[in-house]
Amino acid sequence: MNLTPSEIVRELSKHIVGQEEAKRAVAVALRNRYRRKRLPPEVAREVVPKNILMIGPTGVGKTEIARRLARLAGAPFVKVEATKFTEVGYVGRDVDSIVRDLAEASHQLVLEEMKKKVEEKATRLAEEELASLLRVSLHEVSSGRLDGAFVEVQVEEEVQMPFMGVLGGEQFSGMTEMLKGLLPRRPVRKRMTVREAREVLKNQHAERLIDKEELKEEARRRAQEEGIVFIDEIDKIARRQGVVGPDVSGEGVQRDLLPIVEGTVVSTRLGPISTEHVLFIAAGAFHVAKPSDLIPELQGRFPIRVELSPLGPEDFYRILTEPENSLLRQYTELLRVDGTELVFHEDAIRAIAEAAHRANQELEDIGARRLSTVLERVLEEVSFQTELGRVEITRAYVEERLKGVLASPDLSRYIL
Repeated sequence: MNLTPSEIVRELSKHIVGQEEAKRAVAVALRNRYRRKRLPPEVAREVVPKNILMIGPTGVGKTEIARRLARLAGAPFVKVEATKFTEVGYVGRDVDSIVRDLAEASHQLVLEEMKKKVEEKATRLAEEELASLLRVSLHEVSSGRLDGAFVEVQVEEEVQMPFMGVLGGEQFSGMTEMLKGLLPRRPVRKRMTVREAREVLKNQHAERLIDKEELKEEARRRAQEEGIVFIDEIDKIARRQGVVGPDVSGEGVQRDLLPIVEGTVVSTRLGPISTEHVLFIAAGAFHVAKPSDLIPELQGRFPIRVELSPLGPEDFYRILTEPENSLLRQYTELLRVDGTELVFHEDAIRAIAEAAHRANQELEDIGARRLSTVLERVLEEVSFQTELGRVEITRAYVEERLKGVLASPDLSRYIL
């Protein structure tokens, strides 16, 4: 949280190519949280986040920027699609579920952090329990010699109430989330390997070692003070000028979203959570509608507007080569497991980038996601086999693998 804006941008750039304006905007938003924490309480209460509206086509990095920002800050993060919500009174998800999902994400995040703090002690308790069950020494269990052996252990399972299966559906997601963790647990004996049992028992002991009230309060605080909500496809609920008639799924949803974005209190299983200081990042392509087509009140809650650029061949080349865990590195490491060493020639990478750009122009533009479909096609034969040793991917190889597909628009529509 105490990274400077330039340091935040630098961290984001390790995973996201380009889109500097958007990265600067979210970096300032994150830094402002740090600044707010250092203000006197009476002033800090009045400082609310400057929510951000990202405008740009699909696949250019909008979601990734928000997700990476949350991961960098260790903040609870929720992504929702505006089109999944319906106006109150109609069948569908209600907007309060956004806050309940954020509470759940925060609870899970803090739980994992607390488990790590007691991991060493929980592991020791789990191994002592296993040694007692197997009637062997603690050293034999901790050394891993018995990992393949089987043991019967007692685990705790949450009791499923009969009505839970009957209700189901997204409209009851709020109720099920509220009840989650409150239902009683029953002991069940299960047979598993020592390796599996160690993890199960370690997890159980860690949960017992954690202070439940401290967990709940920290998770609630984290959701309120540090939560990030990404609302995608917000352009699809914007009302286009000149359109008349009822607009149940558009303007109605906007008006339901407004209190959440402005700041309201929602009941969750962690207790009441205020959204006043949650950072909201909305995004949309806005090909048909415009930001000004949103209702004025909602427009005013997203004062920072950033436009993300469409991606060209050079951007695709950089995406393939620059990020720490680029697609090329992922494929290279995956196939290395099976004894195949992939070596990509420079001109081959250029050819892949050009093919992805061409496919986006001729078909629907899905941005950087097109790289995955093109790479799957290029490496399909190599991935199918194992122990190939060194395999050099050249431009000629790429063009040969894509020749038939790119030559036929109908075929490429289904394959790429």
